[in-house]
Amino acid sequence: MSFSLHATATRWLLTRQRAVVVEVKEALGSVPREAGTRMLVSLTQTHGTVGGGHLELLAIETARTLLSQPEGGLQPLERHYPLGPALGQCCGGAVTLRYSRLDEAALRAWPAAQPRFFLQLYGAGHVGRAIVRLLAGIDCRVQWIDEREDEFPDGDDLPAHIEKVCVEPVEAEVRIAPPLACYLVLTHNHDLDLRITEAILKRADFRYLGLIGSKTKRARFRHRYEARGIAPQVLDRMTCPIGVPGIEGKEPEVIAVSVVAQLLQLTPQPATAAATSPAAPASSTR
Repeated sequence: MSFSLHATATRWLLTRQRAVVVEVKEALGSVPREAGTRMLVSLTQTHGTVGGGHLELLAIETARTLLSQPEGGLQPLERHYPLGPALGQCCGGAVTLRYSRLDEAALRAWPAAQPRFFLQLYGAGHVGRAIVRLLAGIDCRVQWIDEREDEFPDGDDLPAHIEKVCVEPVEAEVRIAPPLACYLVLTHNHDLDLRITEAILKRADFRYLGLIGSKTKRARFRHRYEARGIAPQVLDRMTCPIGVPGIEGKEPEVIAVSVVAQLLQLTPQPATAAATSPAAPASSTR
């Protein structure tokens, strides 16, 4: 369940905005969203999606009809939709939607979002900033680490699941990451990249390790790490260059799309690792 959707629900409740929570209660066959997916609908806004198309149009209309009733008359409602026969959608499956008022009980019953991955992202330069912009809308946990405070964007408008960490020495942060964490190393300094990556390789329990650079950089770093006794099978797991093969372009935004796609190809986050992922405040200085 989306971190940002839950945050919006909390904000709407605090500001007393009347809204309906639309939940995919049951999903059968080929459907656009899985059971447990939620969407928020007020009289003027929507947040989230239950799959788009005719189904979502009907869901919004139904929710707003319920909102037109007096506060006390808004009772939970379930409706079943065969997507093909009833709505003309080509998915072919069927969904049951549950409509309920957004209140304290609805928020308490909201399941905790399961992060796709925990990521330590080293480097607040152009590529790092482009990656963070993409990760802002993805359910993950991110520690964004750099020793240079002025490289981070102005303001504190990062989503709650992305923590800004300004600290020296940055490589010391590796030891506090949870097991099976992901790492992206893309700092402004090759020697710093070398130190951070070495600390990660020595842990050897990483789920993903991406180092920005060329095949030449990979070969040079690998040679140094071999001389320092790091096992070849651990070095084989280091990804450099980073990103999905076949995507051409060196613009920060292109690299970011390619790298985030690579992270999304990972198998789902193991529950034990997710449980140990630290909750992320908006920013911190250590």
